[in-house]
Amino acid sequence: MVSPGWSIGCILLTLGMSACGLEVVGYDSQQVICSQGLSECTMKDEMSIPPPSEPKNDAVDVRDLRLQAKLCCKDKAPCALCLVIELYIRPNIEMEDEGHSGHDGEDDSEKTRNPRASVKVCYRTSNLPVCKRVEFTVNLAALTQQNKVQLSLVITNPAGVSFSSTVSVSVQQTKPPNLQQNIEVPSLDEVCSPDLQERIEECEVPTLNPEINCERNQVELQVVGKNERLYPNVCLQYETDGKCEKWNRMTIPLYSVTSCMCLQAWWDKGDARSRRSLRCPFINHPGEEHKNVFQRTIWQNVSVSVVQGQMSRYGAMLSWNLSAPCRLEAEVWPCHRTAGVGENSCKEIKGFRQQLSNGTWRQNSKRHWEKSGAFEDINLQLSPCVMVKLKGMEKALGPFCFNDTGRWRWSLLVGSMVLLVSLTALIFYLLHDTVKRWAWSWQNGECVKSGRGHVVLLSPPDVESVVSESVCRLGSLLRDQGFSVSVDQWSRTQQCSLGPLPWLHSQLLKLDSLGGQVMLVLTQKAWERAEEWTQQRKEAQGKGEDRGLPQILSPYSDVFTASLCVIQADKQLGRAGERFLLVDFESHPAQPPSGDGSLPEPLRGLRLFHLPSQTQALLSELTVGRRGRGSGRRKWTEGKKGGSNGWAAGTQERLDQQRTPPHKCLGVEKNWEITPLKQQPSKARHAECNCCSVHINNIFKKGMR
Repeated sequence: MVSPGWSIGCILLTLGMSACGLEVVGYDSQQVICSQGLSECTMKDEMSIPPPSEPKNDAVDVRDLRLQAKLCCKDKAPCALCLVIELYIRPNIEMEDEGHSGHDGEDDSEKTRNPRASVKVCYRTSNLPVCKRVEFTVNLAALTQQNKVQLSLVITNPAGVSFSSTVSVSVQQTKPPNLQQNIEVPSLDEVCSPDLQERIEECEVPTLNPEINCERNQVELQVVGKNERLYPNVCLQYETDGKCEKWNRMTIPLYSVTSCMCLQAWWDKGDARSRRSLRCPFINHPGEEHKNVFQRTIWQNVSVSVVQGQMSRYGAMLSWNLSAPCRLEAEVWPCHRTAGVGENSCKEIKGFRQQLSNGTWRQNSKRHWEKSGAFEDINLQLSPCVMVKLKGMEKALGPFCFNDTGRWRWSLLVGSMVLLVSLTALIFYLLHDTVKRWAWSWQNGECVKSGRGHVVLLSPPDVESVVSESVCRLGSLLRDQGFSVSVDQWSRTQQCSLGPLPWLHSQLLKLDSLGGQVMLVLTQKAWERAEEWTQQRKEAQGKGEDRGLPQILSPYSDVFTASLCVIQADKQLGRAGERFLLVDFESHPAQPPSGDGSLPEPLRGLRLFHLPSQTQALLSELTVGRRGRGSGRRKWTEGKKGGSNGWAAGTQERLDQQRTPPHKCLGVEKNWEITPLKQQPSKARHAECNCCSVHINNIFKKGMR
């Protein structure tokens, strides 16, 4: 509140400076300023909807209303937007007459001579109105000497009022008329001056200074302006009136910078109306070399498309569209192809040259500026093209023809074919071994099956249930590891149907197709059987074929004996170690009956694995197959020093591959090969599934005769 008697000109002090349309006054808080005749002026918030018991204002009438937006700045403190509302009031005529009658001798109270009055003032933008009630005491004796007095309200930082907004102020009183006035608050661009840049918070904006880094071929943006609480936002645009695209980095590749590129920067205040700084630093760049680089970037990004069309009056026309990062000064003309090269390869069609003006450009979705035009009444039978000559460029661009738009499709097709061939070669390289197996199987009429290979597990001639259970558990383990497993104990029905040797031969054919190994379980009984088989085989060979063969030598007696015959045949061909290997169970170790510590003759040279201690080595051997055969294997040592039994690491030596005649099986002098046998009549199979080799030899002799 200000004492009456002060002149309003002294109270509303101006600081003698302007903020481009907003006057600066020296206030820093809300105030009520009373002129002579008014006293005890106060201001408080009021609801916009009047309460039922709202006091009536009968002492004064508001005759006029004036509204101004100003900047309230005191000393060197930050400035704030404020509203100055000036009310011009005069006393009520009836109250004035009552005051005069009191002077005529009536006993009037103090309240009648100096009544209490109030005025309700509301302002609003797009939100709900905000109301203030101003209360004051009226000195009727002082008011009679002047027609009306002034009451001023200063509201700093009014709620909902900001720069560039529209404010409406109204005065509500008991008697009409209700006064109202609108005002447009100037924008920040009009208010922010260099003198007030640091005193108005909304005027603070970051400034970007670009620095060209030639070593990294990029433009580095340096932020000028201190604001530790806010992060600067940046966007890039071509031309000052172009669309600005948000840029989340503080570096710009040099190849994308043009002379018309502009930079906008603002503080991230969460308000889309935050003031921004705009700079176009590359237009008049001092470096001549960089200016040439910026210009070449524009030329390299010029795109021209040509389309044929029809006019409304059935005439032909050739439409063209030119796009570039910046607006260009250029000229275009049609031409038809000749036998020349470059610009001389297209001869100009006279009378159609057009100039590109700066005022007709528009920006496309890629933020490039483009201009379109057409050559009307042109002969399309000449297959016309378009040439473009840019200002500052020595040679013209083109020719651009309407059928060139399909080139990218052919380029895309060729690129796709090259990519497809490259991917095929890469896949073939990575799956080289699998492809070789597929090719081999296709050539041999077999179908490749998924898995890690085929394993044939042959049991020893033991009758102990513990050994049989160990063999079955080993087969189950291999099957769980992804191998295709055949166990002789699981195929008794097939063995009785085909016979032991034909069944084994069928498994070997499957093994040759899928890859894998035949695993022969070595026990004490198997060791003794192999030595006995070797001894009787030597005796049979010495006696001759007419004397017959003992039953134990027949490969048709059981699978174990058949495997010994096949192993012996493979050894003669130099491939026994390729298809067969030995395993023994540490719970039932195999001990040589003799003291020399050597394996029986047909089993010598085969790889031997002790289970379960060498289970992982066995799985690795089955997985790797024929690759890496020179490592990770064990064989029974012969002639070990001291004559003691033991296991030693060794490398199996391959026998020289040579052409050898078919082997002699079971001491038969006549040569014959092991081939799959057809199923014989039931009379040829007895209960023990054994076939006599002598009977087979006699059949063979009759055939030779």
